[in-house]
Amino acid sequence: MQIHTINMIKIKRRTITENKSLEQTGLPPLIQRLYLSRGITDPKQIDYRLKHLHTAQQLSNIQNAANIVIDSIKNSKKIVIVGDFDADGATATALCLRAFRAFGHHNIDFLVPNRFDFGYGLSTQLIPILQDMQCDLIITVDNGISSIDGTQAAIDAGMQVIITDHHLQAEILPNADAIVNPNLHGDEFPSKNLAGVGVVFYLLAEIRSQLNDLNWFVENDLIAPNLAQWLDIVALGTVADMVGLDDNNRILVTEGIKRIKAGYTVVGIKAILKVAGKEIDKTTTETFGFVIAPRLNAAGRLEDMSIGIELLTTDDENKAFLLAQELDTINQQRKEIQKDMQKVADSVVNELDKIKKLPDGICLYHKDWHQGVVGLLASKVKEKTNRPVIAFAPENDESVILKGSARSISGFHIRDALVDIETNHPQLMHKFGGHAMAAGLSINRENYEDFRHIFNQYVNNALTEEQRQHTIETDGELDSIDLCLAVAEELQSHGPWGQNFPAPLFDGWFNIIDKKEVGTGHTKLTLQTQDFSKRISAIAFGIHPNQFKSEDGKNQITYKLDINEFRGRRSLQLIVQDIIY
Repeated sequence: MQIHTINMIKIKRRTITENKSLEQTGLPPLIQRLYLSRGITDPKQIDYRLKHLHTAQQLSNIQNAANIVIDSIKNSKKIVIVGDFDADGATATALCLRAFRAFGHHNIDFLVPNRFDFGYGLSTQLIPILQDMQCDLIITVDNGISSIDGTQAAIDAGMQVIITDHHLQAEILPNADAIVNPNLHGDEFPSKNLAGVGVVFYLLAEIRSQLNDLNWFVENDLIAPNLAQWLDIVALGTVADMVGLDDNNRILVTEGIKRIKAGYTVVGIKAILKVAGKEIDKTTTETFGFVIAPRLNAAGRLEDMSIGIELLTTDDENKAFLLAQELDTINQQRKEIQKDMQKVADSVVNELDKIKKLPDGICLYHKDWHQGVVGLLASKVKEKTNRPVIAFAPENDESVILKGSARSISGFHIRDALVDIETNHPQLMHKFGGHAMAAGLSINRENYEDFRHIFNQYVNNALTEEQRQHTIETDGELDSIDLCLAVAEELQSHGPWGQNFPAPLFDGWFNIIDKKEVGTGHTKLTLQTQDFSKRISAIAFGIHPNQFKSEDGKNQITYKLDINEFRGRRSLQLIVQDIIY
């Protein structure tokens, strides 16, 4: 079976649960239908007030972790936040720094290890650096659950270690003083989808509560901080890490977006939006995912994530603007690399297309690839083949170690797959970590062919025929009368939309009245509805005009409703996602 056959797209329309409980809300029928198809059966699930957040006490070990931190604060011990190099890690680190300073504790610093030199998480190589920093207490954010050796080395060196993470645990846990992670076995916290920044937000809330009970703020002439003032940072990290937007996360994100749109946000976020030419009062989850997060992640991929952390912690507007410009420059470099990766991905897919049967689990490697961007390549090939993909690159020019970045498809848990492979082939991988849709790992170069065969065999045994089929879930067709600006505004106002709570996606047949290439490989379209009642502007990113049928030809597409703003005028615009062949 060849790729072009595999990529035949099948439409699956979301199932609507029969339930009349939303009728009392007065919501438009279309919004009710969208909510019901996403599992909303109780109006409380769309009541995004902070009072409905799950409580911190439900997280296991959180009180013990807070006690350790408070002891360090009381005794002015040196605390070092060990962060991660993505947007979740950056926001979690920045949130800690802001909160601890507001708690009156200034003997604090952070360390985000350069992954090319030190690998991922709290590694043993970091311990001498932490000793030089005179660290007493390490708090990991968005990492640490797999740092067995690094945690033990820190303990042996006389430091305390608190791990805050959200990644899935292995059978063996680090010997930390406390581990706060909703995905620990037996943890009773109802939301297992917290991002790293969400986990640390809860820890900080517990610390603040205990400090308040101890009369700390009064005795030290401090104003007890309202942690809600930093929900903009929490919302950003939550959306950027693509964790599931369950009921709890939607509250965090909604409140964070509210603050940003009202102008009550850190100057760093304002600066990024200004440099990107975006209006702050138009912020949505897509602004996080496509404007802010890529700039932060580009720093982690190509340069130093400390730039992003500094941006999120400064209160100096001039400094923030300069840092935002620096991130924008790095992001432009990332875009150029991504263009090259797109060409590589196309080349890889063309080569795979010559194979009579596409591997179920695809492994790719080239000695000239850069480990900082193989994740982009894995994502591109995954999108084109609808298969789990792992792309490898050398750790450095001389290294015999390969670093792999894995991307998965719906229904195939990539980290669980690596766990099973590790169980049956314990010497094959050096280390790995991640979650359902993305993971990282390292192997010896000499083991690449063995790993490629084993991974493909594992995926072959695990994938169902339905998973092999490229199926897109949509919310069905829209009547022509609903293809209007008012409905687009309605949809936008009833978010937040995101991972596991997807933005409304519709499918339908349209005639193409006009099409032309804009930018490189994008298409600007004028579409006509099948009843000939409307002509609508549309844009298809990453789809060349030649991929659409000729003018006046019928095309079945999937699309989102968007709002185009030009010279003060707002109009409906469709964002074409896929062409259904």
